[in-house]
Amino acid sequence: MEPAVQHTVVIWPLILFLVAALGLVTVMLGLSYVLGGRHDNRLGNQPYESGIKPTGSARTKFSAKFYLVAIIFVLFDLEIVFIFSWAISARDLGWVGYEAFLTFLFDLTLGFAYAWKIGALDWSPRAPRQLRLDAIESNQQRNLPSEQTS
Repeated sequence: MEPAVQHTVVIWPLILFLVAALGLVTVMLGLSYVLGGRHDNRLGNQPYESGIKPTGSARTKFSAKFYLVAIIFVLFDLEIVFIFSWAISARDLGWVGYEAFLTFLFDLTLGFAYAWKIGALDWSPRAPRQLRLDAIESNQQRNLPSEQTS
């Protein structure tokens, strides 16, 4: 066979697939346009969710704490998947696998302790660091004279 004939033999399934895909998309969009409902009144154009009328803007701002907790949840959830996979193959891995698992759990615990220490899991409002230090110092100064007198 000539090289040009071989090239068209190899490429014709791709062309047929592209034509079929574009034809299917065109038919689906055309049918939805022709058969789709028309809502020209004001109630038909409103969003509907659970029978509750929408109030306010959909662009409300959330605290960054929501996203931080979500990221922490995903990280620890993925680590649980690794723990399950280790549990399935624990006998085959032996003591070396057990050591690796304990190292993994130690790292997991360190990450959790760090997230706890920086306040990533604390939702209560806090004063700035200097105000907290000042409060601790003033509390200690108030307690010093009473301890010296007794």
